[in-house]
Amino acid sequence: MRRLSDIFGEVRPSIFSMDNYYFPKSMQQLDSNGIVNFDLPTAIDEERLTADLKSLMQGKAIEVKEYFFNSPPDKNVLITIQPSAFIIVEGLFLFHYKEVFKSLDYSIFVDVDHATQLDRRIYRDQETRGYSREDILYQWENHVLPCYANFIEPYMNTSDFIFRNDQHADEDFKILSDKLASVKSAFSS
Repeated sequence: MRRLSDIFGEVRPSIFSMDNYYFPKSMQQLDSNGIVNFDLPTAIDEERLTADLKSLMQGKAIEVKEYFFNSPPDKNVLITIQPSAFIIVEGLFLFHYKEVFKSLDYSIFVDVDHATQLDRRIYRDQETRGYSREDILYQWENHVLPCYANFIEPYMNTSDFIFRNDQHADEDFKILSDKLASVKSAFSS
């Protein structure tokens, strides 16, 4: 997302992250074992997200609490996102939330093989979230993979571009950059 934002640096893109719309942990759905499942479309406040994105697209600044995993809601920092002619929207359910998807001019599906994704998740969740390997593997099998199969993967072929976030990332970024060059010139003029 940052690399993409850098391409359009002179137009100062707005970065709109769906992560900032997670409901508090106390409002999250529990699985059959009583474990919080953050990997469902219902984990995010779709109504507020959609309203804020609409406001931003209408040229209005929005304020949202920046999300940090497992931090209490009162500890999240309030940030202001300024409107821009170019808005980058990122998040898991970009394609699933119909109002959000309809509002996009161009969509990118980020794909990575499951083995690489699991390795990255284990590293991140152990290092930054303090999860045990056992907890990570439980979430992977019971939350992440079913979420991907039901709410993410079915939309892969509806995207304008599939970005492979693996050993092909640099190659795909070059292709994507070239595709977006004409869009960039439209925003720059």
